[in-house]
Amino acid sequence: MATIKDVAREAAVSVATVSRVFNESGLVSEETRRHVRAVAERLRYWPNGVARSLITSRTHALGVLLPDLYGEFFSEVIRGLDLTARERGLHLLLSSSHSDHDGLVAALRSMRGRVDGLILMAPEIDAVSCLEKSASSMPIVLLDPGIAADGFDIVSVANADGARAVVGHLIGLGHRRIATVTGPQGNIDARQRLEGCRAALAEAGIEPDPRLEIPGDFTEPSGYEAAGRLLRLDPRPTAVFAANDYMAVGVIGALSDAGVRVPDDFAVAGFDDIALARYLNPSLTTVHVDAFRLGQRAVEILVGRDGPTPRSPLRETLETTLIVRASCGSPAGAGMRGGRARTR
Repeated sequence: MATIKDVAREAAVSVATVSRVFNESGLVSEETRRHVRAVAERLRYWPNGVARSLITSRTHALGVLLPDLYGEFFSEVIRGLDLTARERGLHLLLSSSHSDHDGLVAALRSMRGRVDGLILMAPEIDAVSCLEKSASSMPIVLLDPGIAADGFDIVSVANADGARAVVGHLIGLGHRRIATVTGPQGNIDARQRLEGCRAALAEAGIEPDPRLEIPGDFTEPSGYEAAGRLLRLDPRPTAVFAANDYMAVGVIGALSDAGVRVPDDFAVAGFDDIALARYLNPSLTTVHVDAFRLGQRAVEILVGRDGPTPRSPLRETLETTLIVRASCGSPAGAGMRGGRARTR
């Protein structure tokens, strides 16, 4: 493999000049820069990233810790992160953080010194205490932490507003006995969506019924099992809000197996608007979350921290949109962003 000395010799410049070219220094003329890069390309030379990071104190990489790497939602988050990072000449060091304090601390320590900044989503852990112990002074953006996190940039999803809108839609269709399949206990997104559901019921004067809050874990099997429990209730609910689309898919499967028609006998709604939602039969009423934008904004905010002057931490909340489809039996018409609805 060619070395920096080989490039310097072939280009008839000093090793320091070659280093300046690849470190984007302004101390080299454009003509020299083009000449050195042409020679480097001909020799198939590329600077060693580790060595360069030791000189510049920059790795040109961003660390990303997500609670899971599986499923359409996280795929879209990662796509937003990756495309936005690459547009800025950055790469991602990606890992799934574990749902416990020690696992997250270990993941954070493994990234220290390898990345220029960190994007973290840890919905089931007090991430702030982990960061204070393990992340040092690294720039950090938190995704949907659900708690006060002074000193950190935060991008959140309007979970409670979205759940409130979709349950309000069910109420508007005349349903009064509305069940919900919740997400994992301790999960911030699940908690906020349950709060939004309860708020919509309270606004309509509907007394909460603990029997209608069935635990789930964001997977299809948990939705399937929850639907079985709902069908055994007397009286049965007439509608169900599942706290994510995967559980809604499980609910619809269980109802179909039991000979219960959706939406004629039972209305179903979900949350996230995964790609599959529009292709179900019936298509799923749900709450759209722009997962791509969530990843995109995280990178933009993190990179924006690297400016000439310090700024105060940002807190940004991404709106959700109610998407009305056939699974609730309502006519085409309304879905909601800030009070307005649309259909797909």
